[in-house]
Amino acid sequence: MRRRCPSTARAWACAAVLALAALAERTLSAQAPGPPIEQVTFEQATERAVANNPTMARAMAGILRAQSILQQARAASLPSVDAALTTTVINPVPSFGGSSINPRTQLQTSLGVAVPLLAPVRWAERNQATDQVVVSERSVDDVRRGIAVAAAQAYLQVIAERRVLELNERARATALAHFEYARQRLEGGLGSRLNLLRAQQELSSDEVRVEDARLAIRRAQEALGVLLAADGPMDAASEPPLEIPPELTVASGSAAQSPTADSWLLQRPDVRLVAARQSAAERVLRDSWRDHLPSLTGLFDPQAINPSGLFQPGRTWSARVIFAVPLFDSGQRRGLASERRSQLDLVRAERASLERQARSEVRAAWEAVRSTERAVASARVAAEQAGEVVRITDIAFRAGATTNIELIDAQRQARDAETDAAIAEDAARRARLELMVAVGQFPQ
Repeated sequence: MRRRCPSTARAWACAAVLALAALAERTLSAQAPGPPIEQVTFEQATERAVANNPTMARAMAGILRAQSILQQARAASLPSVDAALTTTVINPVPSFGGSSINPRTQLQTSLGVAVPLLAPVRWAERNQATDQVVVSERSVDDVRRGIAVAAAQAYLQVIAERRVLELNERARATALAHFEYARQRLEGGLGSRLNLLRAQQELSSDEVRVEDARLAIRRAQEALGVLLAADGPMDAASEPPLEIPPELTVASGSAAQSPTADSWLLQRPDVRLVAARQSAAERVLRDSWRDHLPSLTGLFDPQAINPSGLFQPGRTWSARVIFAVPLFDSGQRRGLASERRSQLDLVRAERASLERQARSEVRAAWEAVRSTERAVASARVAAEQAGEVVRITDIAFRAGATTNIELIDAQRQARDAETDAAIAEDAARRARLELMVAVGQFPQ
């Protein structure tokens, strides 16, 4: 059965009631329970992101590769043993004095033992491969840092969007109360259709903002789920513990004031990574002199032949010592040394730039923490003042001392002030996270 409004002077009031019923129906359908979304704490989010993100698997594969190269380099500087079986069939069979010189079919068994007695180049390669394992481990730490920071940022985004949704829902509730009051005044013959339409327009606008905020939350939850390698969206369970410890405050202040206060630098994974690369490049350059050293290798080759020949004994062995000295290589070793020196210069320049950037990040992050804390305090005061203005304006409107235009403006300003406060709180959380990341305190 279709509901119809009576064709009377209160027809617009009835239409407002129907619009209010339709709005309530849409709100209830939007708030209908859907599939549950798993909630995680801040610590759980960062741990799961590091453990499950595919980028970590690729970084761990880099460690395995470096360890494999180290094993190969170590094996090249250690003794090796080789065995060989050779079957020889000849035709015709040579003879001498009526006796066969060699049998038609012979099985030769040989064993080769090589012992590097002096191998400075291979020893240097083994040490250099060990440095590359350290570099790979530092690279994993840097990847872990990047994943944890991304997960933390996504977690904070979910909290910020949820706060915005709460504010928009509160503003919608206020607009709904105003709309209901305007409708009652119109039905009582005290209001006007203009006031009712203004209140209804504000209510509809707030409904749009609520829907936008819901969509923003879902997108943030989906982004968090992707970073955690989950099969669906993930939700933030609680406020993250991002309190700055006193020792971090002291470290940040000293780092911001003194460029030579570098005790905190090596706590950053990216600085540790470039430091490991510099150490590895320095070792490679220092080992360049080993390319001019001789090498000494001992060889032992026992052999067994069955059946033996006329002039060929069944069991023999030989021992050799190979002494090799590089005399002339047309400048190859000099070119390698120059390349290694240039590589070291590049790494040193990269480290200097990174450390300069790190100090700048600490100074900027520390200033951001202090600035956002002041902004949060001011934004909260402004939100409280705007709420008080709304209450006073509402009382004046109900007493007939003002129009609903002033009330709607006050409600909008209060909503904007509360939104600014939520944005300032999110900026303060991100500033504290930025400071902890800048000084290497996150992730732990």
